[in-house]
Amino acid sequence: QDDAHIFCTPDQVYGEVAAFCELTQQTYRDFGFHEVIIKLSTKPEVRLGSDEIWDRGEQALADALNRIGVKWELNPGQGAFYGPKIEYNVRDCLGRMWQLGTIQIDYNMPERLGAKYIGEDNQPHTPVMLHRAICGSLERFVGILIEQYAGAFPLWLAPVQAVVASVSEKSAAYANSVRDRLAAAGLRVEADNTAEKIGPKKHAARKQKVPYILVVGEQEAAAGTVNVNDRAGRTLGTEEVEAFIARCRQEIETKAIDPAGA
Repeated sequence: QDDAHIFCTPDQVYGEVAAFCELTQQTYRDFGFHEVIIKLSTKPEVRLGSDEIWDRGEQALADALNRIGVKWELNPGQGAFYGPKIEYNVRDCLGRMWQLGTIQIDYNMPERLGAKYIGEDNQPHTPVMLHRAICGSLERFVGILIEQYAGAFPLWLAPVQAVVASVSEKSAAYANSVRDRLAAAGLRVEADNTAEKIGPKKHAARKQKVPYILVVGEQEAAAGTVNVNDRAGRTLGTEEVEAFIARCRQEIETKAIDPAGA
């Protein structure tokens, strides 16, 4: 899990919650989740700590959400046993809701740990503990992503971003050199120099949901170019290798969702 624990003063709770909200929502936007429902989960029947502590924690989280200015809804009785929490729920392409990120305020654990800090009054105080996760279980999050994109990841997420497919053995050396140039530019790339014809090579790469298939033959080798195809079956035309690298960098930097086609 991408779990973390933040020890802070009561006055720092708002700043930490605000920073977490901003980071979490930006993360979901980058991954292509744009419908995010925020819930404040309050005290369950079985819990640690007094009602006073719980009321203080719930109020602190509600105040933080209100000051940030995000829309949220109440989720009564669904807090963790040690403290209330803010939950982030996202809707995937199939309309299903998934609870992902959480930030929980915990006054109980620092006290049980005997944690102290020296305040401005030079006296010891018990800090507040914030439990936070953005994606939660990483294996579960990857599973949600695979279903969200049906395996056709945007370029920046794709395990293999491009395949260089040689037309024949005569262009195999050039295919390898293109692969090496793309790899040196930071792209995840493979070369297909098998004895198959170019049609089956392109089909195999599309089946693997590789965003770009670069066809190279003797003509491309002589000109120093690549013939760019995408996984949707479209031929995008002939480009110089550096122009293709620039295209990919632009897609990756902007985290474009799927210009290469699904």
